[in-house]
Amino acid sequence: MSNPSRVELTLGSRPDEPGPPIGGPSSYPPAVTARLAADAAVIIARYPQPRSALLPLLHLVQSQDGYLTAAGIAFCADQLGLTAAEATAVATFYSMYRRAPTGDYLVGVCTNTLCAIMGGDAILDTLQNELGVRPGQTTPDGNVTLEHIECNAACDYAPVVMVNWEFFDNQTPSSATELVAALRKGETVAPSRGAPLCTFRQTARVLAGLGQPAPDGTGPGAPTLAGLRAVSGQSRSQKPGGQEPC
Repeated sequence: MSNPSRVELTLGSRPDEPGPPIGGPSSYPPAVTARLAADAAVIIARYPQPRSALLPLLHLVQSQDGYLTAAGIAFCADQLGLTAAEATAVATFYSMYRRAPTGDYLVGVCTNTLCAIMGGDAILDTLQNELGVRPGQTTPDGNVTLEHIECNAACDYAPVVMVNWEFFDNQTPSSATELVAALRKGETVAPSRGAPLCTFRQTARVLAGLGQPAPDGTGPGAPTLAGLRAVSGQSRSQKPGGQEPC
């Protein structure tokens, strides 16, 4: 006899996105190396230990190539006195570092539990059909790279699509389709919150700590504040002795 209170949800499988080895050019032209070295010196000077600058340096070389190349890994290792293996071990641990050429706009669809339940899988399927690519692939014009992403702590706005790590909240298959169509046409697109949208390489440079986007001036949205109020109310109700908190 079935349990009438039981609800079964069938979620889509995790998209297959094999990570290629780090390839590309093995070295930079002297002029590029000199320019990157000047930027690297600014970044390294911020840290008491040079090797602590590895993460922003990886963003720096990603801003040069649009993804991590053997040349970029060698540059980072040389700047910090590391081996290429040490730099590669860090670079391949984090999903924010790309191992294949990436378009101007990295469009990520969250397919973790809440976003999937709210329609994330449907959005990803729709964008695959619209763009003609699978997650991890780039459109032939080099404009958009599609990927599935893990939770980005925006569950109160599910389902979420991210473009170059900027939030586009409460998406649907149709709104996500309109979003990528606008990106491919070169139209200006504003994220739901956060910094203004810029290209993937420009974003990588900002993440390297070289240049900051203009602040948008917005605070937390209503869904986030609703959760905060709920937690605050629970804390008040749990005060011992029934006393009002100060």
